[in-house]
Amino acid sequence: MGLVALGFVLLMNYFSGDLLGLGYDRMSFLSTENKVMREQLRDLSTRMETVQRAIDKLADRGNELRLLVDLHRIDDDTKAAAIGGTLPAATNAFLSGEASAILDRSQNLIEKLTREVKLQQTSYEDVYRKFEYNKGYFTHLPAIKPMGGVYSVKGFGMRVHPVLRVYRMHEGIDIINDVGANVYAAADGQVHFAGRTQGGYGIVVELTHGYGYSTLYAHLSKVFVRPGQNVKRGELIAKCGRSGLVSGPHLHYEVRLAGRKQNPVDFFFDDVDAARYRVQLASIKKPKGEQ
Repeated sequence: MGLVALGFVLLMNYFSGDLLGLGYDRMSFLSTENKVMREQLRDLSTRMETVQRAIDKLADRGNELRLLVDLHRIDDDTKAAAIGGTLPAATNAFLSGEASAILDRSQNLIEKLTREVKLQQTSYEDVYRKFEYNKGYFTHLPAIKPMGGVYSVKGFGMRVHPVLRVYRMHEGIDIINDVGANVYAAADGQVHFAGRTQGGYGIVVELTHGYGYSTLYAHLSKVFVRPGQNVKRGELIAKCGRSGLVSGPHLHYEVRLAGRKQNPVDFFFDDVDAARYRVQLASIKKPKGEQ
């Protein structure tokens, strides 16, 4: 009899709008709210997965840019170390079942995306710094043939000296041309020495280019630069001659890196000499539409 009476009271309370304040409406509202939250969490998780795919594409493009500026790729091991694994499950005491699992996955994905965005930001900053470095480096790299004329690709190394007739190291290459042929700076730099020497090189110009590079131009007939002067790649610095210990007119040309003599031929870009370089540079600098 008591159970029947209790059931009747509860039924009446339900139809009267919960006059007794037992919370039916509140429970119904919370149930609906929980359902909506689960749907929103699923949508958020889907959106973050889309963001993850976009970041993966960005990372691939970033690796391409790293290679272009001569930086190592960020491999999977490096990426995994920077991003880390799955975080411990978050404490969501007010949720259970599917809602808790969805929220845990979403929180982990947000943390992973945050760390990956930071990694890519750092990577792109590295690319930008390397790009800026390269812009200066490449303009100071002795990459053109400083004078027109012929030379031997085997001119650098041990050989018989043409005048002394002794076997000795030839620390540059000889570019053969007439007296008075133009000699140009092989790269941006500063004049370290210009004038006559006491040795067999005769009249010499020596340029320092930074980044450990320097170049030397010997057996000249005339110089147009002075010590301390800044010069640009392709700028006229001297005239070919036959000063010093030579058997005929030519330019003796040396490239040094950190004080060590290098084979200049290794630095020639497709055998581009200064004259061709100046023509190509002028065509690049022409305004659009100008013939």
